[in-house]
Amino acid sequence: MKRIIVAPDSFKESLTAARAASCIAEGIHKVLPDAEIIQIPLSDGGEGLTDTLVAGTGGQFIHTEVSSPVGERVTARFGILGDNQTAVIEMAEASGLALVPHERRNPMVTTTYGTGELMKAALDQGCRRMIVGIGGSATNDGGSGMAEALGVRLLDADGHVIGPGAEGLLRLSSIDMSAADPRLLQTEILVASDVTNPLCGPTGASYIYGPQKGASPEMLPLMDRALSNLARVIKRDLKLEVEGMAGAGAAGGLGAGLVAFGGGKLCSGLGMVLEILGFESKLAGGVDLVITGEGQINAQTLFGKVPSGVARLAKKYDLPVVAIVGSIGSGAEKAYEAGIDAIMSITPGPISLDEAMTRAGELVSDAAARAMRLIMIGNPV
Repeated sequence: MKRIIVAPDSFKESLTAARAASCIAEGIHKVLPDAEIIQIPLSDGGEGLTDTLVAGTGGQFIHTEVSSPVGERVTARFGILGDNQTAVIEMAEASGLALVPHERRNPMVTTTYGTGELMKAALDQGCRRMIVGIGGSATNDGGSGMAEALGVRLLDADGHVIGPGAEGLLRLSSIDMSAADPRLLQTEILVASDVTNPLCGPTGASYIYGPQKGASPEMLPLMDRALSNLARVIKRDLKLEVEGMAGAGAAGGLGAGLVAFGGGKLCSGLGMVLEILGFESKLAGGVDLVITGEGQINAQTLFGKVPSGVARLAKKYDLPVVAIVGSIGSGAEKAYEAGIDAIMSITPGPISLDEAMTRAGELVSDAAARAMRLIMIGNPV
């Protein structure tokens, strides 16, 4: 057991993917001090996407001032990959839920304008390819704010610009693309998301994700109607059908907005990351073991999550896969179907979630060491 790939996702709110990989490597070295460890922090398109791709390609970070979801000025960042042509943007940097205090969370008025400003800043840097990760949003505006930041005019029946958020979309009557940033036509936009929800309806953006963004039960039908109105106007004015598109409901409809206003293509976030980082070629280079991980492994792990994506590729090369996780949730046994051979929880006994998160680095390292000791029973050096 000499060569090990360590490729985890982040442990949300406690460890970045890079820190998780470092802790796992530390645990391995407690048992196998001479092991060669290849650390490949990963992201499924949500949190950590920029860090993962900038680090993996030798890129750089750019900081700029943009509008928050509630219109305040905040400093956000995006990355430029090692090719100096591709920007990677996390919409949560400018339009994320973490930027809005609990008492001000109201997706009827929050906007993605700041995300559009990040995209414009990337265009100003000469980037003509963008990867936009659209997890963690505070918004439900269908990307209308993003579009306005890029020059699109969204008008009411009197020809006036609509207001922000879902509230503004209820008044939307027409879309004027004449002043849209012409550089968008020369730019490839890849939308990284693992969400497949449609824009509207009972499984759409508003009803499924609205409550976590601060929407009251009374707001939900209004928000859904607003996005339905946006889809109707897009179909009439832009000749695009986005309402039933899988993934259109991601990030409060930003998925639909990026397709309609920027010519974006909805993609598997994890698949894109694995391809850019050349992950499969590293597996083919002579590896003994793959260790992955995430905050909680459960039934959803099969659907575009890092551990399942890593395991499926590893199985092409008959490699054993261990998942080190914060907790084991309902349906975790389904992860074995994806090729994960063993799951190791980081909790050594009954402890609170707060304690587990506070001690996450230490616990992940210890779990990795325990996993290696078990593996070495059958594979002595």
